[in-house]
Amino acid sequence: MNHLHGFLNSPIKASSIIGTDVVDPKNESLGDIKEIVIDPSSGRVAYAVVSFGGFLGMGEKLFAIPFGSFKYQFDGNNYVLDVPKDVLKAAPGFDADHWPSMADEQWNRDVHAYYDRPPFWM
Repeated sequence: MNHLHGFLNSPIKASSIIGTDVVDPKNESLGDIKEIVIDPSSGRVAYAVVSFGGFLGMGEKLFAIPFGSFKYQFDGNNYVLDVPKDVLKAAPGFDADHWPSMADEQWNRDVHAYYDRPPFWM
């Protein structure tokens, strides 16, 4: 019998993360996760791509946010992003038809530095 089924950090499918709500620490809606980006060499989740969907007048831009920036809330089945709204408002984003080159090491370093997270490959 598998005793690990349903344990706290059990693996989940990317498809079950996509579409999940993103909220701030006050549980106010910020947007939702549109895509999961995985580093093929390490197998780690590098980014969640989030649409803030009009939040603070930002339109439908997408934002690649280091996955370590999120905390999963079991009771709300959502992800908490504890980043000040002024930081989110000035965040580097892109539109759905013009994704950044995620193979560019400097772009990756800049995104991680912006969110004050260690790079996923370190």
